[in-house]
Amino acid sequence: MLTGTSLAAIRLLVFLSQCDPKTPISPRKVAEAIDESPTYLAKVANILTKAGILRSHRGVTGGMTLALDPADVTLLEVYEACQGKFLGDFCQEVPHDFPACAFHHAMKELHVAVSRVLARWTLEHLRQKPFSAEAVDSIIPCRLAVIRNAQTAMSEKE
Repeated sequence: MLTGTSLAAIRLLVFLSQCDPKTPISPRKVAEAIDESPTYLAKVANILTKAGILRSHRGVTGGMTLALDPADVTLLEVYEACQGKFLGDFCQEVPHDFPACAFHHAMKELHVAVSRVLARWTLEHLRQKPFSAEAVDSIIPCRLAVIRNAQTAMSEKE
């Protein structure tokens, strides 16, 4: 359901949400911190900037910052910025009163449920608890664990 681009975008946004919102961070530094290719992350950042989720700052002290408060960025917005409108690829869209099959109705219900969940969860929710405990990672790998590693590496440099 989530592409690599969407996952990279979420990692990027969660990482930036934990940084000083007024200090631009260079894409290269973010890429290194979240273990992502700088070239690929620049592409992802460009997508998020065009969507109005990120702000790009030029110049020697340039970089990127969040354009919106983390509480105002939903996972649905990130998904749609990276992957296009969330439609679900289950059945062709038909009028509400169309006599569609039961499978179509089930998939429509699934689509509505997933859309609501993605619209309810925000970047702020992820910022508050961006990764599981290390003990849990050995059982269920956390997709955002790279952020914990980045925080550890950055605090060691200070």
